[in-house]
Amino acid sequence: MTLEAEIRITRERFELDITVTVSAGEVVALLGPNGAGKTTALRALAGLTPLTGGRIRLDENTWDAPPKLFTPAERRAVGVVFQDYLLFAHMSAQDNVAFGLRARGQHRRAARDRAEYWLDRVGLAEHLHAKPRALSGGQAQRVALARALATDPQLLLLDEPLAALDASTRLQVRTDLAHHLTDYTGHTVLVTHDPLDAMVLADRLVILEDGNIIQEGPPGEVARRPRSDYVASLVGLNLYRGTAHGNTVDLDGGATLTVAEPAQGAVHVAFPPNAVSLHPEQPAGSPRNTWPVTIIGLEQHAHTTRVRLDGSPTVLADVTPATVAELRLHHGAQLWAALKATEINTYPA
Repeated sequence: MTLEAEIRITRERFELDITVTVSAGEVVALLGPNGAGKTTALRALAGLTPLTGGRIRLDENTWDAPPKLFTPAERRAVGVVFQDYLLFAHMSAQDNVAFGLRARGQHRRAARDRAEYWLDRVGLAEHLHAKPRALSGGQAQRVALARALATDPQLLLLDEPLAALDASTRLQVRTDLAHHLTDYTGHTVLVTHDPLDAMVLADRLVILEDGNIIQEGPPGEVARRPRSDYVASLVGLNLYRGTAHGNTVDLDGGATLTVAEPAQGAVHVAFPPNAVSLHPEQPAGSPRNTWPVTIIGLEQHAHTTRVRLDGSPTVLADVTPATVAELRLHHGAQLWAALKATEINTYPA
């Protein structure tokens, strides 16, 4: 079975026009900046926002095909896990999980037994009777996941499922979620802002900007070959567009880079910030790209410092604390940037 969603939604100042397919057992992540259309797409799949054009079809069942057909949310085989859990405060964990089953007509005893089974699956067998206020954020999110999966949905929608968790809890819940998604045989669509969540959990990434798909593919391919500034920032790469003439690329901004692999025509040029080295004077020696730069920003990133450099081209560099101290890096300092041709990835634009 395959989910085929041609999603067209037109509003006064925004238009979403995307086509998303999801195979059985596949996890597809929707990523994009705020306002790109991710949540609107998720709501359309859930049956909370009707299409203005297109079609949503899962196997032989068409859920939305305006203007004549619209299947409301309660009649779709969909499970949803929300960012803020949306558990019923007055119900126990068991009753929260059983709620969806009861709403679909299952007998109370059978629903509670099913809920108990799923709470055990997510590691909460000892919290059957706990109210949401007595649960940690990670436990509450596990209850929400159990509630979504207990109804055996054909489509599982995850709306920023880890966003409300602290860093240590997020790591464990992400691992648990990856395990459960591996066992889930239905179709999964994940909406997230976090590239690590997407890279760990998804089989395929779909990148949205301004209501359109700008790039999609396996996480590794998207990370290696970003096609927009948003994606490059997401995966932590410097990205430029230019025209290649053999081993030389004339960047659209006016600079020129020497690359190791010859190419011709319109290309993207990408390299990681840690490939850029900084020097007080123009370096000599092995063949490399060098150009003068001025520091316009310094940001601490874990065990490295990210340096924003104005030059031709403008570039990001990641350096060690030792380099910061040795070069006495500060806003406005003038240095030389160096980049080996072998560190540059060049691919068709």
